[in-house]
Amino acid sequence: MQVFFESTTGKVAVAAVIIILLLLISMGGKEKKTDIRALTVSALMIALAIVLGMIKLFSMPQGGSVTLFSILPIVVCGYLLGTRRGIMAGFCVGLLNLIFGPYVIHPVQLLLDYPIAFGALGLSGIARNSNNGLTKGYIIGIIGRYICAVLSGIIFFGEYAPENFNAVTWSLWYNFTYLAVEGAITLVVINIPAVKNMFARFRSQLS
Repeated sequence: MQVFFESTTGKVAVAAVIIILLLLISMGGKEKKTDIRALTVSALMIALAIVLGMIKLFSMPQGGSVTLFSILPIVVCGYLLGTRRGIMAGFCVGLLNLIFGPYVIHPVQLLLDYPIAFGALGLSGIARNSNNGLTKGYIIGIIGRYICAVLSGIIFFGEYAPENFNAVTWSLWYNFTYLAVEGAITLVVINIPAVKNMFARFRSQLS
């Protein structure tokens, strides 16, 4: 599978799926009208997530890293546009990462580490209408991604656990270290009053 996703055919196939997802994002609710604003916001958040993901503050030895807020854009997408669009935007980010730097050893690992892991960030939309919706949504999204990373680590990378750890405890701890650091930093930033008010204004403008 690794060879397929590194091939031109594989990259074209993934790109086609991304295009389909973007078209679905542009479709509204029951009336199925094209929503250019939703498509534009989603495309910008997807691009921002990819760019920020390339800025690594710290890289872990067996995969995973603390990035410059790369988790936040898709969480924001779910917060601004709702769960459905947030999840699809996250799928797009996961698939783009699959194009740029695939590491695939099994179909289930592919799903857990790429589309599902990033799509889980869009679950932030669940809390969008509550008080402190962005903060709650961020926590929901990062927990979803953490669960995917832990499951992938247990099932496919447990053999790398050091002495005194089994596959479960190692995956729980290993994935917590980098996601918790980035998550804590981001939560502090998005709760700065000026930043919090900015996102609230964006939300009201898109409503």
